[in-house]
Amino acid sequence: VAALGLEDVVIVATGDVVLAVAKDRVEDIKSLIETLKDKDRTEVFAHPKVHRPWGWYETLKIGNRFQAKHLMVKPGHGISLQAHEKRAEHWVVVSGTARVTRDDEFITLEVDQSIYIPVGAKHRLENPGDEPLSVIEVQSGDYLGEDDIVRFEDKYGRD
Repeated sequence: VAALGLEDVVIVATGDVVLAVAKDRVEDIKSLIETLKDKDRTEVFAHPKVHRPWGWYETLKIGNRFQAKHLMVKPGHGISLQAHEKRAEHWVVVSGTARVTRDDEFITLEVDQSIYIPVGAKHRLENPGDEPLSVIEVQSGDYLGEDDIVRFEDKYGRD
């Protein structure tokens, strides 16, 4: 973000939004947020990068029946053992080593390897290595919301 010749302006830039507002109107941000909520805009509730106890994920693209994310799993950590009722997932390892649980299978994936997780399959992604695990996840299905997670085990105490 670059600005020239402005006075008494507050500019905030994040990964998903740029806000420029006069200093004397900063309190109006609350009404702007309410307007966005009234229009069911997702920017109010979701951000591209979301931090979790195991690392983070960043939404790269959302389209009709698909969503692409970049996941980073910290060394020695992993996501919960979970399933989805409405979406399938494809994982591609970009860097690091992944240990994947898919139903009764245990698979190790290296860089440039991938795996398909069908709808309803119990699965977990873990990082057994010493470096961050970077994975591209492509979700497909009729519903891609974060509330389509059924957790079976979670070492971070989440439901």
